[in-house]
Amino acid sequence: MTTHLMPTYARQSVTFERGEGAWLWDVNGVRYLDALSGVAVCNLGHAHPAVHRAICEQSAKLLHTSNHYGIALQTQLADQLAELSGMDNMFFCNSGTEANEAAIKLARKYGHQQGIAKPVVLTMDKSFHGRTMGALSATGNSKIKQDFAPLLEGFVQVAYDDIDAIGAAIEADKNIVAILVEPVQGEGGVNIPTPDYLNRIRALCDRHNLLMMLDEIQTGVGRTGKFLAYQHNDILPDVCTMAKALGNGVPIGACLAKGKAAEVLSAGNHGSTFGGNPLACSAALAVLASLEDGRLIADVERKGQQICAEIGEKIAGNPHVVNIRHLGLMIGIELDRPCGELVGQALAKGLLINVTADNTIRLLPPLLIDDSQIVMLTEILSELIQEYTR
Repeated sequence: MTTHLMPTYARQSVTFERGEGAWLWDVNGVRYLDALSGVAVCNLGHAHPAVHRAICEQSAKLLHTSNHYGIALQTQLADQLAELSGMDNMFFCNSGTEANEAAIKLARKYGHQQGIAKPVVLTMDKSFHGRTMGALSATGNSKIKQDFAPLLEGFVQVAYDDIDAIGAAIEADKNIVAILVEPVQGEGGVNIPTPDYLNRIRALCDRHNLLMMLDEIQTGVGRTGKFLAYQHNDILPDVCTMAKALGNGVPIGACLAKGKAAEVLSAGNHGSTFGGNPLACSAALAVLASLEDGRLIADVERKGQQICAEIGEKIAGNPHVVNIRHLGLMIGIELDRPCGELVGQALAKGLLINVTADNTIRLLPPLLIDDSQIVMLTEILSELIQEYTR
């Protein structure tokens, strides 16, 4: 088929026409169970009534005015996010990579204020922070960096979940001004660190006057069983970035700041044409209200445990399954071999999954997935894994 689209995606051979909750229907009327949520975007599922209503009502009023003027819904959203996160203020943009760009700029200006001419941000191996040049430079994945040199200077990577490596890097480079880390590495293979990892990073940042910056693009908005994943550790970062599920499909991102980090950027330092416009903020406010009203986050951990337990039971004894790990509904099933073929095989069975880090099946189902859908998911996937590794 002839197309005028750039070939930047290895697309599956399906086109979806509509959705409802955890279900999607293609143009031929075939139904699929979505266990990917648009890569952790549609936490409330598809065609959520509250989000639909908010978008429709707001589109009849006002879509956009620019940030040269006050935006009441943006102020309301900032107030609610501050209450939910414990952070002080925030900058709104359109995506996760833009939120991370804002965090990187904030870190560099913070470094300059400390008298450091060439500030360095410490990031982690196997990390993913986005595809713009700053976020790409921060990312610890050489494969997606290939062909895009020269990348930006000012970043250094160490192994994930290795607090000693972080300490050694700080001692070796006095230009480090911030640590940017994902509470769980999603693209890197659903890598979950030791429970006190973030607490120990917080302590190092306090000791060395560094900014602790958490990339919660994928882990945020209830995905791990807390509104933000750092709340499992009862800490507050200096900077936190969000996007993906915040708008349930309507593009919106945010860079949240606390304390000294909240005082770094000033008028003219940063901006966004579309960031935080009335339409996007109306969708985000509907998402936050729906999460609270439906108590969806409170049930996330149980559902994650149920999925992992049922898959574990069905594939018990399979020597080719290295590990099944999860935090809430962020689930990784690691095999001892590349398993990208399973994406197409699952699609043929009516199930949407993802494979990341070459050998890890990633599940990111909507938070509202129910018990019958969990049974369907685990039965199809377990059968596919058994057949694939036979």
